[in-house]
This record gives sequence, C-alpha cells and structure tokens, in this order.
Amino acid sequence: MKITVDIDCTPDEARKFLGLPDVGPMQEALIKQVQERMEANLKALEPEALFQTWLPASLQGMEQLQKMFWSQMANSSMGNNTKDPAKNDKS
Repeated sequence: MKITVDIDCTPDEARKFLGLPDVGPMQEALIKQVQERMEANLKALEPEALFQTWLPASLQGMEQLQKMFWSQMANSSMGNNTKDPAKNDKS
C-alpha cells in the first residue's frame, strides 16, 4: 500500500504549523552587521593601503634574499681562491 500526501503551503505557513520560531528579524539583524563589517573591511582594501602593507615586507624580503645570495656567492668564490690551485687542478 502506498500513500502520497501533497501539501501546498508557503514556508512561513509550514514553519508556523510545525511550531518553529520566526528567525527572520534575527537574520536581518545579522545580515546588517555582516554588511557593515564588510564595508569597514573594504576601506582597508584600498590600493594605497594594500601597497603600504604588502610592498615593504616583500621588498625587504627580496633584499634579504639578494644579500644572502651575494654572500653565498662571495663565500664560494673566496673559498675557491684560498684553496691550493694544485689540488683543484686534476689534469
């Protein structure tokens, strides 16, 4: 035996019938707060502010990388010059 029941009602009518609370006003208040926070954060995403926060750190990191690279190159070239040339020449 198979029984099919079709109920034609709006979500609001179903919520009231099942005794669920009306969360519409709470949801609207939360959405308003989220929107205000997003608008405040968008002000921090202005291109000028982004460049001030990102570029100095990345440029400083690049400078440190270059210094490390050049110091390693200098150390390796100095290391080859201080060794006995006869030991380096295998011919």
